[in-house]
Amino acid sequence: LHGTPRWGPTLLAKHGVVTVGTDSRVFVGHAGNGSPELTPGGPAVVLATGAADRQLPFPGWELPGVFTAGGAQALHKGHGVRVGRSVVVAGTGPFLLPVAAGLAADGAQIAGVFEANATSGWLSRLPAVARNLGRISEAAAYRAKLVTSGARYRTGCAVVAAHGDTHVEAVTVARIDADWTVRPGTSRTVRCDALAVGWGFIPHIELALGLGCATRVDFDGSVVVDVGGDQATSVPGVYVAGEACGVGGAALAVAEGEIAGFAAAAALRRKATAEPDQTGRDRARLRAFAAAMHHVYPVRDGWRDWLEPQTLVCRCEEVPVRAVVEAVHELGANDARSVKLLTRTGMGWCQGRICGYTTSRLVALESGEPATELGLAHRPATEFDTPVIRLLGEADDVLEAEVGQDGGDEARCVHPEASLRSSNARAMPAPLLRAAARRSPRGCVAPAAQAARPAPR
Repeated sequence: LHGTPRWGPTLLAKHGVVTVGTDSRVFVGHAGNGSPELTPGGPAVVLATGAADRQLPFPGWELPGVFTAGGAQALHKGHGVRVGRSVVVAGTGPFLLPVAAGLAADGAQIAGVFEANATSGWLSRLPAVARNLGRISEAAAYRAKLVTSGARYRTGCAVVAAHGDTHVEAVTVARIDADWTVRPGTSRTVRCDALAVGWGFIPHIELALGLGCATRVDFDGSVVVDVGGDQATSVPGVYVAGEACGVGGAALAVAEGEIAGFAAAAALRRKATAEPDQTGRDRARLRAFAAAMHHVYPVRDGWRDWLEPQTLVCRCEEVPVRAVVEAVHELGANDARSVKLLTRTGMGWCQGRICGYTTSRLVALESGEPATELGLAHRPATEFDTPVIRLLGEADDVLEAEVGQDGGDEARCVHPEASLRSSNARAMPAPLLRAAARRSPRGCVAPAAQAARPAPR
C-alpha cells in the first residue's frame, strides 16, 4: 500500500465493520468500536472476515475455565494471560498443536493434548502432503516442543465431560472409535484448572450473507461463500478471500486475498488484470492441502452420545438437549429453524454463531432429515412479500386449523392484525404454530401456512 500512493489507500486501524450495504453499487462500511460512524465506500469490496472456533457441546462445557482453543491462544499471545496452571488441550485439527506449544512455553503444565481423530489419515493424502512439506515440518516442530515440555499427545481420545462446582477442576477423557462413539471402559479423569477445546473453525459469513452472496457447504460441513476463480461472489463487485470461502489457513488466505485484490482493481479500471501465475498455483496447492486436512480431521456424529438430557446446546438461552429432542419428536420440528422457533435456540447474544452448527447437526440426527446450509447460519431477510401472523394470545384464539386435501393440518390466520409480511416465511404445520404460541403467547411472529417463494440468496 505504501508503494502505491496514487491509489490513496486509507488504513483504519482498530475499527470493526458492523454492516455492509449497497447504494448505487457503492458498498458502505460502518465502523464501530466506539468511534464516530465512518462510511468509506467504493464500487467493489473484498471481504476477508475470518473464522471462529467451532464448538461442540458436552456436559460441563459451560463451566468457567473452559475456553475455546482460539480463545486460549488469543489471551496468551495478545494479552500475556495464561488461562490456567494445568491445562488440557483437546478437540481435533492441527491447530491444537500451536495452542498447546504456546501455553507450555508460557509456563503452563499441559496435562494432555487429546486429538479425537487418528493422524494416520494423512497416509491416504500423500500427494497433498508432498506438495506442502512446509506445513508438515511446522507441525513436527510443534510436536517436538510438546515432547520437550513433557506433554503427552494422544490420538483417538476426546474430552467428553468437564467437572467442577464454580470452575473446571477435572475432565473425563475417553477413547473413541472412528465414528467418535465412546469405547466402554476407557474413560478416565484428568485433573486440570483449564480446558482449551476446539473442533475446527466456523467461517464468519454474516457480511456476505447480508449482501446476498450465494453459499455452499464445504468439505467440513461449514457453510461458506461460493466464489469463482477470481474470488468473485454471485453479487457483482463483491469478492471474498480467506476462511469465509473455506477454512484453509493463513497462507491460503493470503493467496486468495492477492487474487481478489487484483480482480477488484481490474473491475475498478474496467480492464483485465491477471494475477501472478505463481499465486494461482499456490492457491491450488494450498486448497488441495486444506481438503486433505478436512478429510483427516472430520467432525463425526458420535459426539451426540456424549450428551446428557440436561446438557446445554445453546448457552445464551440455556436450552438443554432435551428441549431440542422434544421439539423434534413431540412437536414435529425437522429443521433448525423450526427448533429455533420452539426452543429459542440461537436467539441469544451469539445469534446461532456458536450453537448453530451443533443444533443443525443434532436436529438432523434426531429427525433423520439431512442438514442443509439453510440452518441457523442464515439471518432473517429484510424483504417483505409473504403474509405472516402475529400471535397475540393463545394459539387457539389466533389460529384456525384446517385439513387440506392431502389430510395434513394447515394454519389459517384469523387475527385482524395479520398484516406483517416476511420473505423468510414458509408453510408450517399447525401443531408447530400452536406450540410456539403456547411457549411465547405474546409478541411472537410466526409464518402463516401459505406457499412462499424462497428467501433471496
